[in-house]
Amino acid sequence: MASRRPLRQAEVLRTVETKMILERRGLLKLASTALAAPAVMSHAALGADPVKVVGIHDTSGGLDIYGQPMVACLDYAVAELNEAGGLLGRPVQLINYDPQSNIQLYTQFATQAATRDRAAVVHAGITSASREAIRPVLRRYNTLYFYNTQYEGGVCDRNSFCTGSTPAQNVNKLVPYVLSNWGKRIYVVAADYNYGQITSKWIAKYAREGGGEAVAVDFFPLDVTDFGAAIKKIQAAKPDAVVSALVGGNHVGFYRQWAAAGLKGSVPVASTTLGGGNESLLLTPEEGNGIVSAFSYFQEVDTPANTAFLARFRAKLGARTPYLGAELAMRTYTGFQLWAEGVRRAGAIDRMKVIEALESGITHEGPAGRTVLDPKTHHATLDVHLARVENRGFRVLQTFPQQPPSDTASVCDLAANPGSNQQHVVDVRT
Repeated sequence: MASRRPLRQAEVLRTVETKMILERRGLLKLASTALAAPAVMSHAALGADPVKVVGIHDTSGGLDIYGQPMVACLDYAVAELNEAGGLLGRPVQLINYDPQSNIQLYTQFATQAATRDRAAVVHAGITSASREAIRPVLRRYNTLYFYNTQYEGGVCDRNSFCTGSTPAQNVNKLVPYVLSNWGKRIYVVAADYNYGQITSKWIAKYAREGGGEAVAVDFFPLDVTDFGAAIKKIQAAKPDAVVSALVGGNHVGFYRQWAAAGLKGSVPVASTTLGGGNESLLLTPEEGNGIVSAFSYFQEVDTPANTAFLARFRAKLGARTPYLGAELAMRTYTGFQLWAEGVRRAGAIDRMKVIEALESGITHEGPAGRTVLDPKTHHATLDVHLARVENRGFRVLQTFPQQPPSDTASVCDLAANPGSNQQHVVDVRT
């Protein structure tokens, strides 16, 4: 990550309410009559101490393209619940922190959520690096944690629930599409941290299994903006396709520079990440059209449940409703719903009672389809969609119902080993 000036203590410790974050960033102006007022009214009507929920998502810094829609969906989910009467007769109070894409602040705010705020649950993190900064802190303080982001798999921790898709669910659909439609020789570009490093191995594995090969893999720090040298290397390798596992706002530059080099028409591109941060909105049709991604949700998924949700969401937020793109924002909404159902089933907000309830086979039917929590891994069985960028949005090409988290299941069994507390790196060499 790029270096930043030292933060003043006041900056480090501040709590930023969702409305203030989103107004400052210009993404979403939440008028008091839209979200804040109903929540306040519900608190007064319920007349009980609030259940505190903490969100830690980047609304500034290099990861804000992911964080802003996630915050919007979490805020909406809390307001929706409060308008329906709260949880166990109590209002839910959402406290949002902006870690500014700074690992030290993830740790700081996770500690604050557990010790000062005494949160019943924390929904937090975007990159795997941020998750691994947050997860041990919340486990140490016995604070329940939901990580609602597509990632590389392998986390095995009874205190944590991971609701996003993993490589056995998304890469397993993306790579065969590339091999079948574009060719067998793949060039991989990936983020230089655990997500990119591990996901690139899954890409190579699925390429081998499909009779193809990863001819090369290049890694890039999150703050890289100039991909000129890499593009020349790709040209020299003459692959049939490029598969990207790049992360962050700067990786938009890769797709722009790829198109500017005149390669878009001759070497197609697939991505395990494009769409999660609404990158398609930042690319012109000439730059973005034709890029293929695989996620457990796209805003364009045409189902009655998704259509109904989007109508409610737009009615609440009006003209400044954010585009939800692919997976991350919707998984945040879904993760909150799963936690709330766990509380209802437990009849309490006590951490272990809620964990036991969540391990009883909780299912959420919503805009992302059916999501089923797997008791042994604390991951989700979910629908996966292949989609292609078209005119700054996505067109869904194919849907694969109810894909299990088989990668994590191969290394994690919390029923047999409830004390497990690590991220396994699944052996993908064979």
